[in-house]
Amino acid sequence: MRPWLLYFVFVAVYTGTTTLADGVSPQEAKQLRDEVRDMFYHAFNGYMKHAFPLDELRPLSCKGEDSLGGYALTLIDSLDTLALLGDRERFSSAVEWVSRNVQFNIDKTVSVFETTIRILGGLLSAHLIASDYATGMKVQNYNNELLHLAEDLALRMLPAFDTPTGIPFGSVNLRHGVDENESKITSTAGGGTLTLEFGVLSRLTNNTIFERVSKNAVRGIWARRSQIDLVGAHINVFSGEWTQKDAGIGTSIDSFYEYLLKAYLLFGDEEYLFMFQEAYKAAMRYLHHDPWYVEVNMNSAATVWPLFNSLQAFWPGLQVLAGDIDPAIRTHAAFFSVWKKYGYTPEGFNLATLSVQNGQRSYPLRPELIESTYWLYKATRDRRYLEVGRDMLTSLQYGAKCPCGYCHISDVESHKQDDHMESFFLAETVKYLWLLFDLAVDSDNIVESGPYKYIFSTEGHFLPATPEIALASEHCSYFGSFCKGDDRCSYGILSNTRDSKDRNGTQKVVLDAPTTTTKSLDLVGARGFVKGDCAGLTHAQKFGISYFEEKEDESTVARKEPRTEVEKSEMEDDNKVENEDLETSSTNGETKKTQEEEEKENRDLLKVSKFVIEEDNKNANQEAQTIHDVS
Repeated sequence: MRPWLLYFVFVAVYTGTTTLADGVSPQEAKQLRDEVRDMFYHAFNGYMKHAFPLDELRPLSCKGEDSLGGYALTLIDSLDTLALLGDRERFSSAVEWVSRNVQFNIDKTVSVFETTIRILGGLLSAHLIASDYATGMKVQNYNNELLHLAEDLALRMLPAFDTPTGIPFGSVNLRHGVDENESKITSTAGGGTLTLEFGVLSRLTNNTIFERVSKNAVRGIWARRSQIDLVGAHINVFSGEWTQKDAGIGTSIDSFYEYLLKAYLLFGDEEYLFMFQEAYKAAMRYLHHDPWYVEVNMNSAATVWPLFNSLQAFWPGLQVLAGDIDPAIRTHAAFFSVWKKYGYTPEGFNLATLSVQNGQRSYPLRPELIESTYWLYKATRDRRYLEVGRDMLTSLQYGAKCPCGYCHISDVESHKQDDHMESFFLAETVKYLWLLFDLAVDSDNIVESGPYKYIFSTEGHFLPATPEIALASEHCSYFGSFCKGDDRCSYGILSNTRDSKDRNGTQKVVLDAPTTTTKSLDLVGARGFVKGDCAGLTHAQKFGISYFEEKEDESTVARKEPRTEVEKSEMEDDNKVENEDLETSSTNGETKKTQEEEEKENRDLLKVSKFVIEEDNKNANQEAQTIHDVS
């Protein structure tokens, strides 16, 4: 047996049978929650005093720095944390300042991924809180300014999606689009972690282009998975070739898995669920060495790295959302054993040498292990997770607290501090720690006791499952409630729609043939997740289609296109037989699109993108018009 496999067994047994000594009482949980609140304000006030309106705080030197785009990144990333803490005054004043002062018509090249999860997500979450009386944090005289900013920002990022694969470039200039020398290599997480923010934006603005391009990016990645359903870490957005074929659940891939499940939970789109089920099954088969996860070659499944990296620590929390609790408990215990060993989790811990990986010695205040601790406590109510949280809070207070905020730990063995505090410390790390202890006290906060159920983005921004966001298809199908002036509903699994009537003459929406073909599914609907759902809809009623294998040339499609109501009726019966035949003949459960089909789909998609940008900016200023012409 390999040495690192022996360590797997040791940690699994040791952590599975050991309980922590001192329990956390409800009174102590309240004290810990208040301590976390003080932690937030120590860092937030330090930022506002010494760094604002620059992007981030340098907490040792008490200075600021522009690290992303120069638009008060930490403030925007912290907006919904202020709301979570019930700080109405600071939340309102922050929303008003951002509404008046932030604009994105700037000559800055930014990361599409980081800008989406931090800025776009922060704006959308804050907008949904500030505009809704039901949240208890409605901002007086607020008139959707944050939503308008979010839409403008997303439009400026659209040129990044102008690639043959639909997978976006990693960076885009907010004024000039994609530079001609921009790298064609991007990470799987970078291209596949945009669906929540872009999808919510589409549903709030009734502009489907955002949801379409982000979903097309996911399809572009998933279509290039290996025969064993694994994806690599880096891909060429033009050729579709994998440039790094290491498959794992950590660095460069992590949130791709996360958003497959969360997009299903928030939007009810079962195509995402299908992809998640297949991807999760492959990860548990080829990457999982209970209780750890390793990196393997995406084609052969040969182990490449027996390495725990800190970004893997989100996985137990995702497993809780997926309902797979037992392996989540074991893996969390293993990951926490690394924290206990050093006081923090290093960026990399080598399972073969049982030591910190060279070049990966730092702890940049990451939230992932705390996030999983919160989800496991929420699922099990096992108070040992409060003790885990107490240990992590103690480490942060003892080793990371510095004059104006909280510092990165540059070396987890020496605990040397580094003069950086990324915005996600306030957006995620403190947020999940506060939620953990508040859950043990009274749970009287917007997330646990508010009017909606929420899905957290990968940056910790909570997005509500409101009817407008999560039930768009049902409401359009029934009443056109959220079609906003358009008789047709644009939402569902597919991008194209046409009006038709069923056999009873009732007007309905018919969705065209799917652009990504998938296997027939018989799944439980997603509606149980949503408060106030519309019950009784079948899968076909929701989406107007069934999943099926598709491999037809254009002449066949033309021949089969129904022209009359009688032909449509006959087609429905014929397709049932054809779909069963196609499913039987499929060798891997899914037929991938040909390159020609994919390129045509992307050309069509980008034509719509350009049209939307031009239409939305007819009256824009000259600088904005230049951007949209480039796109």
